[in-house]
Amino acid sequence: MKVFIVDLSVCNGCYCCQIACKDEHVGNDWTPYAKPQPDTGQFWLGLKETVHGHVPHVKVSYVPQMCHHCDDAPCIAECKAEAIYKRPDGLVIIDPEKCIGCKLCVETCPHDAIFLNEQLNIAQKCTGCSHLLDNDPEEWTVPRCVDQCPTEALRFGEEEDFADFIAQAEPFKAHLGTKSRVYYRGLPSKFVAGTVYDPQRKEVITGATCTLKDCESGETYSATTNNFGDFWLRGLKDDRCFTLTIAKDGGSKVIADIRSDISRGLGDIAMELPA
Repeated sequence: MKVFIVDLSVCNGCYCCQIACKDEHVGNDWTPYAKPQPDTGQFWLGLKETVHGHVPHVKVSYVPQMCHHCDDAPCIAECKAEAIYKRPDGLVIIDPEKCIGCKLCVETCPHDAIFLNEQLNIAQKCTGCSHLLDNDPEEWTVPRCVDQCPTEALRFGEEEDFADFIAQAEPFKAHLGTKSRVYYRGLPSKFVAGTVYDPQRKEVITGATCTLKDCESGETYSATTNNFGDFWLRGLKDDRCFTLTIAKDGGSKVIADIRSDISRGLGDIAMELPA
């Protein structure tokens, strides 16, 4: 069965996937796979751009989001018109000729991947470009979004062919339990960052050990300040309380009650070193 895999470590936010989806579906009627996508208001594949942290300690993540073609798709179970079905290859399709525009699937989808075309009064979403895969299989073995990805961050194919990738990846919002067929590697996680400096010497402190300790579990994360005095503590669990300890050459600094509800850039942190 088919899967999408997304390697966020090589996604550079070029938006080629989003543009390719628009180019393929806006103004084109691919019945019985899909009616034309509206010019605006819908992104069957949308690139979510998020800024994490605080200036100057900032990272930007780009996460392509689409229908997850779930094995346990709640939209199929909720569709009273029986317009939504799962193909043998794993792709989930909304039949535009059967859809009655009741919006149950739109409201049910936990991934917010289904849209209502108000002009046509039908629900619409990513089809995996199944019209291309079915009607021109020698030319098209992947959807347009995958074909247009210049870094191969987005790929498509048989599940067994991507077994090694999937073993190191995770579904987006795995806790929803829908058995998504879109696997991500490198999903953004929370971080704490800062710049350590000595106000007396008026210079950054390099080689300082920075340790972040979970107030409840005692789990620790460690890093060393680089040549710019910066440290980055990544991969933090969500919404936890931490204490940061910075130490070098007998000098130390403790910052308590740092929460990981968001990624935090602590800015410049003063720490005087012994004379």
